[in-house]
Amino acid sequence: MSMLCPLCQHIDPQHYHQDKRRHYFQCPQCKLVFADPAALLPASAEKQIYDQHQNNPDDLGYRKFLNRLAAPLLLRLPLQQQGLDFGCGPGPTLSLMLADAGHEMALYDPYFVPDRSPLKQQYDFVTCTEAIEHFYQPRREWHLLLNLIRPGGYLGIMTKLVRNKDAFAQWHYKNDPTHVSFFSEATFRYLAKQHNLRLEILGNDIILLQKSA
Repeated sequence: MSMLCPLCQHIDPQHYHQDKRRHYFQCPQCKLVFADPAALLPASAEKQIYDQHQNNPDDLGYRKFLNRLAAPLLLRLPLQQQGLDFGCGPGPTLSLMLADAGHEMALYDPYFVPDRSPLKQQYDFVTCTEAIEHFYQPRREWHLLLNLIRPGGYLGIMTKLVRNKDAFAQWHYKNDPTHVSFFSEATFRYLAKQHNLRLEILGNDIILLQKSA
């Protein structure tokens, strides 16, 4: 049975890289690089790794890191908008920063804030920082993210971008066993075209997408 791309469902992704832990494949259509599905961790092991993350809202260094997304997003948002921090992790911080700027924030994380009721409404903006690379089913999650955003609203993503095969081979980012879906500029250009989104890529890991009004 042929393998399908977990993001765009294109048939027959190609071998991209292999290390001691797992194989990686790349979709010829959307250019997503993804780990071999056979190597995906069970939920209990994945959660155990996340529990080791030290995301402290009082950590000024962590706030500075997140501000690389918050600052450009805030420049584009009108006042007093409604937002959702999707995949907020064990120490929600970006949501506090955006709330301090006057926005109403909701939280969702499948492990740490698993109440799905915030997923039943739409928002003026959704943030997804250092989370999209963890998606086991990126197609499902991508459509969920888009459906959460009102017309004209923003999706703000932070994730390291795939550059090329040589860089990938040396890339520490792939060594985290919970990192399984690796996006590139080409992937986001494909998604923006497919869904009529305005795309801005700021630096090597900040992606802003705006839904058409």
